[in-house]
Amino acid sequence: MAKVAVVILNYNGVQYLEKFLPMVIEKSQNATIVVSDNKSTDNSVELLKEKFPSIKLIELDKNYGFAGGYNKSLRQVDSDYYVLLNSDVEVTDNWLERLSVFLETHPEYASCQPKIKNYNDREKFEYAGACGGFIDSMGYPYCRGRVFDFTETDTGQYDDPVDIFWSSGACMMIRAEDFHQINGFDESFFAHMEEIDLCWRLQSLGRKISVVPASVVFHVGGGTLSYQSPFKTYLNFRNGLRLLIRNLPVRQLFIKIPTRFFLDWTAMVVFLLRGNGKYAISVLKAHISVVGKLVEILKSRTYTSELSNKKLIVWNYYVLKKRKYSD
Repeated sequence: MAKVAVVILNYNGVQYLEKFLPMVIEKSQNATIVVSDNKSTDNSVELLKEKFPSIKLIELDKNYGFAGGYNKSLRQVDSDYYVLLNSDVEVTDNWLERLSVFLETHPEYASCQPKIKNYNDREKFEYAGACGGFIDSMGYPYCRGRVFDFTETDTGQYDDPVDIFWSSGACMMIRAEDFHQINGFDESFFAHMEEIDLCWRLQSLGRKISVVPASVVFHVGGGTLSYQSPFKTYLNFRNGLRLLIRNLPVRQLFIKIPTRFFLDWTAMVVFLLRGNGKYAISVLKAHISVVGKLVEILKSRTYTSELSNKKLIVWNYYVLKKRKYSD
């Protein structure tokens, strides 16, 4: 059998480890369970050593963020498949087997994700991945079951496995060989959208990504960084631009980057009109960061490919009022 390692990157998530780790251990038979600690300042490490001594523990020397933390951790994990799992995820029966069987029987696929539902509202999809991730023509991410902040109720409408653009960093299985071939995550992302960048590069090499809805997990969400955090807003807008600059062919950059700047500025004005000045400032800071490091970002380009999706989700969502992925 292929070797599977479930790797949980933890930062100050002691309450989630205590709550969810026993179930991960129970429902992940034949897998190695690894917790990598991103230099937590709570008592996560003490808890792991005291209550879970059989778990492989990796202690990083500082907080490297999601991207850097996983890159450094996975170099220390010998496995055929990695499952990147957030600490605030509740797994269910057969969740792992269904993901591993899919990759075992579909060698052309580099990664897959389960159906991700909301832990606190269990009939709904969860923001971070829902039932498979996509991006539109301007690089805005959305999911089967989640468009911007609107999440759908799961009625089985997306229970078919389909090819997707990106698998969620909250819970993704990826072949170790593919992960290391493209040198893992881009650590300059720190957190948010690094999994989209990873999956885009994989697809540029001809690999595929899928969702396996028969595998189900429940995600609390915002466990490390709140969805309402201005820092998260900064990372999302900054990394959204980095994503396009790193992965689009040159001929598309000259059209899409100015258009994306205009759309981001529109969002900044909307934030101001709604009295959310701190979010508007986050967008401005994101743009300043990207412009200041433009040469560095351009030098980091490796594999590129065009965005085939012609949809503009901003138009569909805000103007045409389409909220559901199926629409």
